[in-house]
Amino acid sequence: MSKFSTPAILLRRMDYGDFDIIITFFTLKKGKMSLIAKSAKKSTKRFAGILELFSVLDVVASRGRGRGMPVLQEAVLKQPFGSIRADFKKTAFASYWAELIYNWMEENYPQVELFSLFEHVLSELDCGTGSEEAISVLFQMRFLSLSGHRPHLSDCSMCHRHLADIRQTNVVLDLKIGGIVCENCRGRSASRVSLSRGTIKQLLWVDSGDLGKAARIRFSPSALKEITQFLEAFICFHLGKEPRSLKFLRQIRGSLNS
Repeated sequence: MSKFSTPAILLRRMDYGDFDIIITFFTLKKGKMSLIAKSAKKSTKRFAGILELFSVLDVVASRGRGRGMPVLQEAVLKQPFGSIRADFKKTAFASYWAELIYNWMEENYPQVELFSLFEHVLSELDCGTGSEEAISVLFQMRFLSLSGHRPHLSDCSMCHRHLADIRQTNVVLDLKIGGIVCENCRGRSASRVSLSRGTIKQLLWVDSGDLGKAARIRFSPSALKEITQFLEAFICFHLGKEPRSLKFLRQIRGSLNS
């Protein structure tokens, strides 16, 4: 039996039988992976109060010789992020980010930059100093880049005409093509949205600027609405479905705006 240890962020947990829990972590060293915590519901000492969603832990697990699921042996809580779980809106955002990682990332494939990004946005969300919507823009934009689905925004996806040379005030982005198209190249695709040139420039900066500063960028209400609609539409289109957590997040937005 071999053991391994790694920092980990808890993405999902599911009861298994009468006493066990299956937990999916996003780990620093091994990427997304599922572990079984045996007798976790029965024990009052081993994992009491620490196996909570979005928590950052140092975990120790063991893997047998067969193909069975690795077993969680030890867990030490490093960052509880309790303020997220105490607020339904923050929980909705964190759940959306966690579901994207859960649905899109391969098992046992390390993604060190994505781990750091996820930990960073959870910390920003927990402390409450920035806008939840702006933090979500940062996560979604950089998640798309790190997962290989970055929207092509710097020039026309067809003729490569630079953004600065495109005369349109509102630039068309074709979701199917995956990027902006100039007035000479745009067709009649049904999967089109439009973004203002200023919005596109902000997105390019968010994707490449300093992580700490990017989390605190200020958008106008109209730009934030435009960016949010675009990123969520882009993600749903390329994921092939609408995440359940996004439906919940949209319901919360609707209730808060009504």
